[in-house]
Amino acid sequence: MRKWTKKLGHTLSRLLTSKPPFAFSRPRPTPPAPLRPPPSPPVSSIQPQPPGLPPFPAAPTMPHHGSHRRPAPAPGGHVFPRAASTVLPDPSRFFAPELLAAPLPTNSFFQNFVLKNGDQPEYLHPYSVRSPGGAALDVCYPSRNHSPSFDIQTFVADLTVADAAGGAERHRIAAFDDLSVTLDVSPTLRAHLVRGCPYVTVVTTTGPVDVSVASVHAFVDVAACDGAGTKWRLGMNSGQTFLLYASAPIHLAQAGTTRLSAPGFAGAIRVAYLPDASMEPVLDRYSGCFPTAGDAALHRPFCVDYSWRKAGHGELLMLAHPLHLRLLSDDCGVRVLDDFRYRSIDGDLVGVVGDSWALRADPVSPTWHSTRGVSEDGVAEVAAALRADVAGLASAPITTTSSYFYGKAVARAARLALIAEEVGCPDAIPAVQSFLRATVTPWLDGSFQGNGFFYDAKWGGLVTLQGLRDSGADFGFGIYNDHHYHLGYFLYAIAVLAKIDPCWGRKYMPQAYSMVADFMTLSRNRAGGSFTRLRMFDLWKLHSWAGGLTEFADGRNQESTSEAVNAYYSAALVGLSYGDTHLVSLGATLTALEALAAQTWWHVRAGEGIYEEDFAAANRVVGVLWANKRDSGLWFAPPEWKECRLGIQLLPVLPISEALFPDVAFVRDLVAWTEPALARDGVGEGWKGFVYALEGIYDREAALAKTRALTGHDDGNSLANLLWWLHSRGSVVGDGDGAGFGRCCWYRQYCH
Repeated sequence: MRKWTKKLGHTLSRLLTSKPPFAFSRPRPTPPAPLRPPPSPPVSSIQPQPPGLPPFPAAPTMPHHGSHRRPAPAPGGHVFPRAASTVLPDPSRFFAPELLAAPLPTNSFFQNFVLKNGDQPEYLHPYSVRSPGGAALDVCYPSRNHSPSFDIQTFVADLTVADAAGGAERHRIAAFDDLSVTLDVSPTLRAHLVRGCPYVTVVTTTGPVDVSVASVHAFVDVAACDGAGTKWRLGMNSGQTFLLYASAPIHLAQAGTTRLSAPGFAGAIRVAYLPDASMEPVLDRYSGCFPTAGDAALHRPFCVDYSWRKAGHGELLMLAHPLHLRLLSDDCGVRVLDDFRYRSIDGDLVGVVGDSWALRADPVSPTWHSTRGVSEDGVAEVAAALRADVAGLASAPITTTSSYFYGKAVARAARLALIAEEVGCPDAIPAVQSFLRATVTPWLDGSFQGNGFFYDAKWGGLVTLQGLRDSGADFGFGIYNDHHYHLGYFLYAIAVLAKIDPCWGRKYMPQAYSMVADFMTLSRNRAGGSFTRLRMFDLWKLHSWAGGLTEFADGRNQESTSEAVNAYYSAALVGLSYGDTHLVSLGATLTALEALAAQTWWHVRAGEGIYEEDFAAANRVVGVLWANKRDSGLWFAPPEWKECRLGIQLLPVLPISEALFPDVAFVRDLVAWTEPALARDGVGEGWKGFVYALEGIYDREAALAKTRALTGHDDGNSLANLLWWLHSRGSVVGDGDGAGFGRCCWYRQYCH
């Protein structure tokens, strides 16, 4: 078994490193010509080239949307029918006209800037920034309020830079990319808002401008720090100090206790908060160089490469969050300034000097089955539960029309086919295959009654029939909320069905790739494209957001990291089914990063230092993580329902779940924190099952006894799946390779 596992690791290594991740183009509507099905047993992968995949492009030269010539429209298109939504906002109010011909981001770090009045702040690390109108830009170095149930950053307009003449125009998004957004605050002022920059940079765009610098605090110390008038120290009665740097002499005069005026200035203004006097020489040294754009490249498996376009002179100073520092490669030529730190809700932000970074994560293998196999003494129990669950498919048809719950139901059924492979029950697979064909196909060919997928051309993406008229239907899928959750479940079922039924897989390959492309397109937003780049995934935070086109004062949010992991893992499985190494590589890379981010920010360890002690002591998992807030409650449950908090960070239970919870000591702590909540009246049996699943990582026998006593399961789970999970864990802590008992590996000759 260990020899086979080593061989499997080598196979996956070749698979994941043979080519760099691909850039999705729009899948062609016509599927490729069918091939003859492979011989029985029908579990081998399909090998044709997926539709619409171009050769992998050479490394791009810092594309910045809106700052380069638009390419000619590409041929082909999406495969789901177009439909006009009545609930989506109008993007033309805030995006520059030249950007409107391309798909637009719907879960971006600057999303609040293009929703409703565009006047809610966004957190760009280390500053929250707001465009309140009137040709002004508000800058805040946020303070924290906290309690055992929440940790939140509060916004105050510490400093406001504006055109003194004002103006009634809305701000406009002039350009955007992975790491920055260029905001035209007025026809005269442009802000280069780059994530992780210790300075906020505003430049004049038309000749000399009368500039106003204001604050909600009173200025008590306004002093030029050099004879040229290019550096000023601004002290406030709040105890805060900001430094203002200018590319040309600027003359600040006090026009009131809270306002300064600077007539006739042309050039760049950079403002920076000074947390500690010892940091001032560093800010001085790097004040002459500022970033104007940033690219995050996924050219190599399990790597993210940052590069910034810059202006001015000297070296570039940026800030790294804790996960950046963990992944930052030693050989990328940057210098880490350990003593240069800004406080953040995401942990200390540490100075890094260098205009290109390389981040490297440990590989994660997207396998169909458990990595160690099912213990021999558990095969009979898993098989018996499997046959009962498969028989139940015929007697319990899916009745919901919700894209989320329907997706969970078909993914649950697909799990049964893979468990059947693993425990040697091939005779159970045809019934699952028939069930999946009958339930998944109508969503792909448009024959499903009551709902279905459509294409929205206004923003560029998939929506549902119910979501076209109701922004709350399908949990907001029609306004781009939770796309990776819903589509991830469908893609899991599609991957499994394409694996066991290759003819079906070839027929519906265009639909499968269109669903993947909706949230995993790598190509840059360009005119004529169908889908925005990485709709849900944040390449600076290195995890997904789920909020969609809804304005939130606390910024973007995400509740379930495990469902996000499922989405990218399922896309990788689609790649395995279609023999697409590019997709496997991209899906595995995003899976690894999402899991690492979950462990960094959703999994709470007392004394770790990221969160305030009262919050860290009271919680082991975050409920909803916002850009500016950490909530202990869930969208659907109060904080004391700890079993729901644990469950929503684990479901669905899959082979990849191991990557989310590799720390056995933390799992013990999490289960011990959760268990008292199970004594509450009304606790759902399904939620108990997830607690027992984690308990099985370190105490399999106790977890098995509790699982056997359950009277029900989550609608995306089953008894067979829980027993499969528990019987594929080690019998004792540290039993990492399955030593001590036999393992059932019936499937190994077929699965890779």
